[in-house]
Amino acid sequence: MRELSPTRNHSNLSGQGTLGEFGYWSGMTTETLSRPARILGYAGLLPQAISLVLLLQGGEWGFIALAGGFAYAAIIFSFLGGVWWGQALLARRGDAIVYLIAVLPSLLALALFLPWTFGWQWPEPQLLCLGVLIALSPCIDRWLGLSDTVFMRLRWHLSLGLGTLTAALGLIGIEPV
Repeated sequence: MRELSPTRNHSNLSGQGTLGEFGYWSGMTTETLSRPARILGYAGLLPQAISLVLLLQGGEWGFIALAGGFAYAAIIFSFLGGVWWGQALLARRGDAIVYLIAVLPSLLALALFLPWTFGWQWPEPQLLCLGVLIALSPCIDRWLGLSDTVFMRLRWHLSLGLGTLTAALGLIGIEPV
């Protein structure tokens, strides 16, 4: 692994360095984003797609598909917060707002789970909310300015895919009143 010392060739709008400047993602292009990273990234959409298929088939697997889909989306959303935290550490960002934003996905995922513990309607409305949050999460990456364009392209694809599948679970799962 290369040394993570800064090579300040450029900066983002916030004046903070990007990870590409610190050697770890330096020089990343479509060709250097590893095939396993791309394949496994897109394979990460499969659990949600399977949940959607199970829900559409109906029957006893319906609620299991909804609950499993929620759990998977919540885990991935929390993981994204961990990515932001790690990027901020690598870029030596000291501003507290970055770390606050990085813990929000885990806290929001927990808050979206609470209605089930109280016996309220769950998980359809929460799946819709979680789907929108995941789909829009690359906006945070963009605002942080810590990600390479190749990483961002993959982030947008995966986030829009998972966000759409998650929201679809919520919409399809809502039972007519």
